[in-house]
Amino acid sequence: MILSSQDSHDGALHEKGGIDPPDSLSQSAADRLKSNRKKVPSVSQLVEGILAGDKTSLSQAITRVESKAKKHQKEAKDIIEACLPYANQSVRIGITGVPGVGKSTFIEAYGKLLTQSGYKVAVLAVDPSSSLSGGSILGDKTRMEELVKDPKAFIRPSASGDSLGGVARKTRETVILCEAAGYDYIIIETVGVGQSETAVHSMTDFFLLLKLAGAGDELQGIKRGIMEMADAIVINKADGENEKAAKQAKLEFNRALHLYPTKDSTWRPKTLTCSALEQQGIDTVQALISDYFSLTKENGYFQEKRNEQNKFWLLQTIESQLKRDFYDHPDIKKELERQLQLLSENKTTPFEAAEMLLRKGR
Repeated sequence: MILSSQDSHDGALHEKGGIDPPDSLSQSAADRLKSNRKKVPSVSQLVEGILAGDKTSLSQAITRVESKAKKHQKEAKDIIEACLPYANQSVRIGITGVPGVGKSTFIEAYGKLLTQSGYKVAVLAVDPSSSLSGGSILGDKTRMEELVKDPKAFIRPSASGDSLGGVARKTRETVILCEAAGYDYIIIETVGVGQSETAVHSMTDFFLLLKLAGAGDELQGIKRGIMEMADAIVINKADGENEKAAKQAKLEFNRALHLYPTKDSTWRPKTLTCSALEQQGIDTVQALISDYFSLTKENGYFQEKRNEQNKFWLLQTIESQLKRDFYDHPDIKKELERQLQLLSENKTTPFEAAEMLLRKGR
């Protein structure tokens, strides 16, 4: 066997104890890897990574934002402030619909259409949390198998927790980070229950309502509220035997939409049909959304709504901070335990206990 000069040099070093033997070297390398994994990136490193479009940095920053730890909250605040000058350059789209309507399938088909057109897409999918265990499935990444592999797409499933209507507690801040990372479209998917639609409507530029034909949605859709908020209604699963029913539902929804007054944006909501599974009609939906943004940017409504979003975010942030400060106060914690005990012994009422706690918190 012929040894190179480098091999001879290494062998001599082994004999002299100059370097570790192979087994020790492997262990040493493993230790270094573990050490590197434990290194927590600083705020400046995370911000630098976000602005460079690094998905790992973005994910780590979002984790800080979602954390309830005080240390992380301070870091999250610094990250958001650093990223804010680079935000507000995206299109924010809210998508809602009852469970089973095919939201994930639709978002994947729509997201792929956008990335193929050269856009970067971030999907913030809010998963319902169990009110008993606090756990959530966070299964959107498994449902969007193709989009999750797309280098131009970023999917972040978040547990809704105890947030109003199922919208993740820190979704607004996450939007800012995604925009700073250069994502052109931010899609927010709601759990489709309770008041989540209202919350998502307040933080998006375009609100899309997904429906199913033949599921009783035609009559339910005529109700005020959700229909008034929708900028477009898309009837999904319009394929096979459902195609005829979808076309009929489209007519009924369009009739219902004409009953509502004209929006401040002057936009007239429309109803479309599509099959996300077969990727049919998705381009028509995108064309409609593009028409909406052309109109609202031209007449100034787009910026007006952005200003309203910021006002809403301000008020929600104040409410959230007040609530957090109230429950974190040591006197309130002690008094809350006492009032809960009195309540269980029927020595007070919920209203009296609440009044006592609020007086103490002033």
